[in-house]
Amino acid sequence: MTTGFAAADNGLLWRGERGIVDLSGLGDVFAQPTLNPLLALGRAGWQQAIAAARTHDGPSAREPTKLPFDVADYVDFYSSLEHASNLGRMFRPDSEPLLPNWRWLPVGYHGRAGTVVVSGTDVVRPRGQLKGEGDPAYAPSRKLDIELELGFVVGVPTELGQALRTADFDEHVFGVVLVNDWSARDIQAWEYQPLGPFLGKSFQTSISAWVTPLALLQDARVDAPPQDPRALPHLDGGRDWALDLALEVELNGETISRGNARTLYWTMPQQLAHATSNGASLRTGDLMASGTISGSEAGTEGSLIELWRNTRFLEDGDEVVLRGRAADVELGEVRGRVRSSR
Repeated sequence: MTTGFAAADNGLLWRGERGIVDLSGLGDVFAQPTLNPLLALGRAGWQQAIAAARTHDGPSAREPTKLPFDVADYVDFYSSLEHASNLGRMFRPDSEPLLPNWRWLPVGYHGRAGTVVVSGTDVVRPRGQLKGEGDPAYAPSRKLDIELELGFVVGVPTELGQALRTADFDEHVFGVVLVNDWSARDIQAWEYQPLGPFLGKSFQTSISAWVTPLALLQDARVDAPPQDPRALPHLDGGRDWALDLALEVELNGETISRGNARTLYWTMPQQLAHATSNGASLRTGDLMASGTISGSEAGTEGSLIELWRNTRFLEDGDEVVLRGRAADVELGEVRGRVRSSR
């Protein structure tokens, strides 16, 4: 069963052993239409909120249909060694699959917060410039893809100029969500050099309606895979924050991939430390995602470009569902159906 907090127009929701419970009667942060006031409380406040939610006998409620929090900023990383290696071999077959910087820092880009949507929102096939044999053409994407990711949600902000350590992670991060960072591979392939993803990624990012607090995932913590070379001192830590989180991708009712978040090379604390290492400030509601999570075995890939070797992509009408589970704690699913281009 999904466990965590969600938002409704009249206040917060909690889903646990008793099902979905309306917390708005608890007042204060629970009576708000977004999780942001709860996110800003800090670790002690989060623990009190979880305890109150678990024992609350409020009325039952329906499944949420809105974003659980107001997204302040969105950052997408590239933290899976297997995913980066798979794409490197595909696009640079005569070179090393990883670029020289990849093992030294969690590569990332700044995404578009305004197009983050809640699970259940259809994705309209984006249009953009596509490069063929001749001049580029403006047309609907023919290579619409998914990206199975794990995102974390910032609660406690920082001041401009303040750099966090990996050890600061759980003082600032409230919880996690599943993320489908939809990707138009053909638009991205033409636009991304030299500055990186833009229109091929910014059209939509889907997240679960439920945010699962870190406090509920302590039993799922495991050591991350070894890093070689060892990270620089400001990123050297947080290796005990991999999550034994089983993941799966369902397409039109059929499970096509099963993986695990524990394979990520760069952990969430390292991602957060890197994002603030230049003094960039955090805001309550910042969303940071891992990038596609892929494993080393066939059938564990987190994107279609890897699963189907750049030969097939999403068709209009296809429905994708992402799921994640750590023992008896289930993350909120991320569901979306493809609509034809407008």
